[in-house]
Amino acid sequence: MLPARDGEALDRWLPPGGGDGRRGRPIEAWGKGSETANGRPRVLARRRPSGHIEQKVTLVIAGIDTHKDTLAVAVVDDAGRLIAGGDIPNTELGFVQLVDMFDTHHVLRVGIEGSGNFGRAVAVHLVLRWLPDWPVAVVEVPTLMTSRERRGQLGKGKTDPVDALAIARITARERQLPPVRLTVGPAADLRALLDYREDLVRERGGLVNRAHSELGGLRPGYQQQIPILTTRARVRAALELISHDTSVRATLCRRRLERVITIDTETAELKRQITGLVAAADTTLTDLYGVGPLIAARFIAEVVDIHRYPNRNAFAAANGTAPLPASSGRTVRHRFNPGRNRQLNRSLYTIAITQIRGDTEGRVYYERKRAAGKTKREALRCLKRRLSDIVFTTMRHDAANAAARTNQPPPPAWPILAKVGAVDANEARLTA
Repeated sequence: MLPARDGEALDRWLPPGGGDGRRGRPIEAWGKGSETANGRPRVLARRRPSGHIEQKVTLVIAGIDTHKDTLAVAVVDDAGRLIAGGDIPNTELGFVQLVDMFDTHHVLRVGIEGSGNFGRAVAVHLVLRWLPDWPVAVVEVPTLMTSRERRGQLGKGKTDPVDALAIARITARERQLPPVRLTVGPAADLRALLDYREDLVRERGGLVNRAHSELGGLRPGYQQQIPILTTRARVRAALELISHDTSVRATLCRRRLERVITIDTETAELKRQITGLVAAADTTLTDLYGVGPLIAARFIAEVVDIHRYPNRNAFAAANGTAPLPASSGRTVRHRFNPGRNRQLNRSLYTIAITQIRGDTEGRVYYERKRAAGKTKREALRCLKRRLSDIVFTTMRHDAANAAARTNQPPPPAWPILAKVGAVDANEARLTA
């Protein structure tokens, strides 16, 4: 609160320009709903009986709890007080209603839980519909944070409105929530190819396991000749073993083995496509020991834009290599982080295992940690954390070099507003 002095104008407490009709009016007349038409924060002010002027700037934040059919929405001020809310259909028409609601209340920040699942389409719609100069941030709210916030509201249980209110309050309080990631362009292509290839590899594993089971009954002792079915030559040898057997089980086993050969051919073609896209990306990740085209493609597809992470610690927290504090009293310790992006974590694990097996700096670092008294798992996690820093630095350098070649301006400071061109809208809806 500030004193009103005689002879001192109140203009410095009023919005500049006077275009909203407030200048010259008594502050008491501002009242509620004093948002400006250009999206500035709501300003609430009143004159105290003592002559003091109390002024408060209120930011309006929204939270969305996404479901397959509906979107639960809550609009709050920066103190977490509910302003508006309701259920909106998770359809194109519902998205229009949602934008109208946010425009009415001049929402400046939107938090979405599940922007990569049921909230994918609404996240893309919000990013594309708002004007480029409208300072609206669309961020992702982790499910775990929502559940913890909800538990703090005693006696309310779990309902969609309660979840939406919790998401809105988290969005208002946590300023470092990650922006919604819209995967478009080469990153989207790589992600689609990698996911499809993993589906094929998973299907192949199931077929091979069933074929081993069938071959054990059809040809006892076959494992002496064909111990594993990892190559097409060995799969063909297994086909030759049962080529003259006309039983139903043998016929089904042949079909499984033939499907394995088809999958091997398709995965090889997919790997060639992925290798070509990685080469076109002009990344130096493949210069690191243990990073091949598939691992590099996974980093490009999952990270999308390395500037989403302000520093190496944020990147480590995102990929699960940063340990979680678990201290209490005089005990200071950290524990394993089982969450975050497990695709990136698995890629770092593959690199670490490859470096430990070779004569590399990674192996020297691993052995030094072992000599310091750490277990194998602890030393491996330390190596993964170090590799995370190296990958982060490499991708930062690649992004800087790409920007220098195209004369692009430097990336904006954190937090980054998620934006994408309209031509990528349909692709973003499918791959975000």
